[in-house]
Amino acid sequence: MPPRVHAILVARPDGRTPAAFHLRRTLAALADQTRPVDVLTIVLCGDDARVAEVAAASGAESVVNAPAATGFAAAINLVAPRLDGDAVWLLAQDTAPEPDALSRLTGSLELSPSVAFVAPKLVRWDDRTEIVSLGLSMTRFGRTAPLADGELDQGQHDAREDVLGADVRGILARSDAWRDLGGLDPALIGADEGLDLGVRARLSDARVTLVPTAIVAVAGDGVASLPTPLTAQRRRRRAYATRTAQLHRRLVYAPAFTVPLHWLSILPLAVWRSIGQLVRKEPGLIGPEWAASVVALVRIGAVARARRRISRTRRAGWAQLAPLRTSWSAIRHSLDDEPDEAPGGYRRSDLRFFSGGGAWLVLGALAASVAAFPALLAWPVLGGGALQPLRATVSQLWADAAYGQRALGIDTIGPADPFAAVVAVLGSLSPWEPSRAIVLLWVLALPLAALGGWFAATRVTERSGLRLTGGIVWALAPTLLAALTQGRPAAVIAHLLLPWLFYAGAVAHRSWSAAGAASLLLVAVIAAAPSLAPALVVLWAGAIVLAVVLRAGAGLARLVWCVIPAVVFAVPLVWHAVSSRDVWGLIADPGVPWLGPQVAADSAGRALLAAGIPTPDLAGWSVILPEGPTWWVPLLSAPLALLALVAPLTQRWAAGIAMLVVAALGLATAFAAVGVWVLFAQSTAVPLWPGTGLSLAWLGVLGGALVALDAGLAPRLRFARILAAAGVCVCIVVLAAPALTSMARGVILITNGPDSSLPAYVAAEGRDSEVGTIVLTPQDSGGVSSQVVWGGSETLGGQSTIISTATHPTPQDVELANMTADLVSGSADDVVAELADDGIRFVLLAPAAPPESDAARAMRLAGSTALDQRDTLDAVGDTAKGSLWRVTTDVSDRPAVAADVANIARSIALADVLVVGIALLLALPTSASRRAARRTPRIVGPHWREGR
Repeated sequence: MPPRVHAILVARPDGRTPAAFHLRRTLAALADQTRPVDVLTIVLCGDDARVAEVAAASGAESVVNAPAATGFAAAINLVAPRLDGDAVWLLAQDTAPEPDALSRLTGSLELSPSVAFVAPKLVRWDDRTEIVSLGLSMTRFGRTAPLADGELDQGQHDAREDVLGADVRGILARSDAWRDLGGLDPALIGADEGLDLGVRARLSDARVTLVPTAIVAVAGDGVASLPTPLTAQRRRRRAYATRTAQLHRRLVYAPAFTVPLHWLSILPLAVWRSIGQLVRKEPGLIGPEWAASVVALVRIGAVARARRRISRTRRAGWAQLAPLRTSWSAIRHSLDDEPDEAPGGYRRSDLRFFSGGGAWLVLGALAASVAAFPALLAWPVLGGGALQPLRATVSQLWADAAYGQRALGIDTIGPADPFAAVVAVLGSLSPWEPSRAIVLLWVLALPLAALGGWFAATRVTERSGLRLTGGIVWALAPTLLAALTQGRPAAVIAHLLLPWLFYAGAVAHRSWSAAGAASLLLVAVIAAAPSLAPALVVLWAGAIVLAVVLRAGAGLARLVWCVIPAVVFAVPLVWHAVSSRDVWGLIADPGVPWLGPQVAADSAGRALLAAGIPTPDLAGWSVILPEGPTWWVPLLSAPLALLALVAPLTQRWAAGIAMLVVAALGLATAFAAVGVWVLFAQSTAVPLWPGTGLSLAWLGVLGGALVALDAGLAPRLRFARILAAAGVCVCIVVLAAPALTSMARGVILITNGPDSSLPAYVAAEGRDSEVGTIVLTPQDSGGVSSQVVWGGSETLGGQSTIISTATHPTPQDVELANMTADLVSGSADDVVAELADDGIRFVLLAPAAPPESDAARAMRLAGSTALDQRDTLDAVGDTAKGSLWRVTTDVSDRPAVAADVANIARSIALADVLVVGIALLLALPTSASRRAARRTPRIVGPHWREGR
């Protein structure tokens, strides 16, 4: 006699039409069965009039109502006490069987009394040639291993029968076995329910078999089993359910004596797996991982009940499951490399760095750099301009980058400039002699700029010639050459990093690797050029709007992450600026405050900025041609600008407009910078350097020009494209000629050294200790500027904008001013004792800035006389850095920071290290991220597909 089948169908209304539609199709498929069900019970989870109406009209024996939050296992268990038949068929609203599915399932169940349940072949709802599930297994450690998921159905698995488990949808179980096993485990919350049921069946000495000829179509609503991961929310829900089920099964299946060990390992494993999620570029799964871990920790009762259920029905050993487990080699084989070609047929072209001339460009730029700056190869330290030596050791470099005592000031406590961290990274590349790293940076600046420009051009064009043009024009940009010849390290670093920020940031919405790299580059760019922060924030906000409006939020989380490290690094400095009421100091140029040559804040100066020239000497041509005509020099930038203006008129108009927006923001930044004074070099106000804004503008103009050359000319006009690109390069080379020959002509501002800004006597004592030196500098106005320097020299990383931009005196400033006045006036006999108490061992009377005014000379002589008359000061002598005196009384050590300051420093350092670590893990490429990248275009935006 054929078995009596009781079908239980679970429906969960979700307020959308598909729920009712799927239910209608499933009910229609049940009605068409060649072997009809004997009893149908519908469990309706939730309240929806449309779905309830469909269920009421189905002719089901009964409709059971349950809360909307009821899971599939709990819904089935509501009906289990009233089973009316020899077999129970588990269905959901999105589970539509083929007409002969039940007939084949019941036939297989009748043939073997030892079978606990049989499972059909699940196929896609809209494409029955793709297998959704056909049997499940697991590894030795409990990881679920699908046997055929996602494969094209060619009958290759139709001979398979015995399996460890199966997807719960559509399984047909014997009623007696169902009652004996206790049904589905609700603690699994929808994941691995069929696998767990199969494991318990095998342990009860029963079998689980497949019926591949019984086909059931599933839509993946998530009512039963896991939802199809079509959205980010579904992916998170699926990850949470999968991990919760895995941890629950691990605790249930483990031997009793190892359960406490597994329980204790849950949180450490969560930390390790979170790092793995970052490496795999899936940070969105970290939240579900921790949520599942917490649930597994607290659900001890569910674990105890599941273990008792297995103990009650177990009749065979765990060794019986071994032949049905999956090995790690099989897992690796199933996760083997995916094809490089995307489903749409796109496969990224080769980069062609060597074959396309990129390598030759970098080598040529290196040769040009050596020819232009040959003396740098022999210089151990760079000086001049805004250059200073670095600390002697790597530990000192990183100490300058931490919150706490600053290297300048009596006892200035506060956050370090983020640029100090950039300097520390740079100096750490040459740990045996950190200052040598700056020299190498200057030698390699041109080839590094050419490399960055070439790679940035790969986001704009596939043409090798235009990529070479991008590298040449970026390497010879007037802003970079001015920064190199004047000695502006922060501007050099910002210019070198901007193309890489464009390279990574342009595709940050596509990839977590790009987003991680862009976040680190953004930190470094803003650290080196804080004045660029407003423009970069505008660009970031525009990308966010485009992600929301045009891409329905796709990639939004990646774009949001891009600014998080920069925000974390900026918070201490912003907090200090707000509390000290010096907010404008946040945009100050980091490093040494230096009033170097730059254009004036007038119409003529802004006209030069519009031409991309940040110096008043017309990029050096007015020095070469002091009496000759130089009106033509700004016109050398015109071909590049005209091409950029044409870019919005090409087929790639969107990319052209975006490049012009970048150029406009950069130009606006440069225009604003020349009119803003927030820094002070002793008594002189120093305006912002407009060159960093021009570097951003140059990037936008160059990108727009490449778009115009790439898409604005038809293939038959290839020769015109070559001529236009060559013309642009020739103009830029002519514009760069004075800077490239400045060292040969002896007009360059950078110099060899010095090793220290202080006399050699002080430098020797302060190399490895915190020796304090008060530096007194007469001013042209007749006053005196004073500064306390700790260590053997003022250093590039030791500079601090919280000191150089301060407009409100602190108690330490008042104390320093009073001591300075006492020292140079000869009053207050105990002033030297005050120096000793503060840890200051030396007094240096530095020369005034040349040419020395009469007032400065008078102050220098008066100050020297006053210092010579003090018994507690011993004159060391005159040096190249000025006249030096040594404190002869006992000098205290520099006061240590308070405990609360040390705690703040540790907290800030921990936050910085954590966010940088996360960004690095995201940025590191993996085989999966490389495969994904190869399936997307290298350039950004629609592009002109034609022969190269």
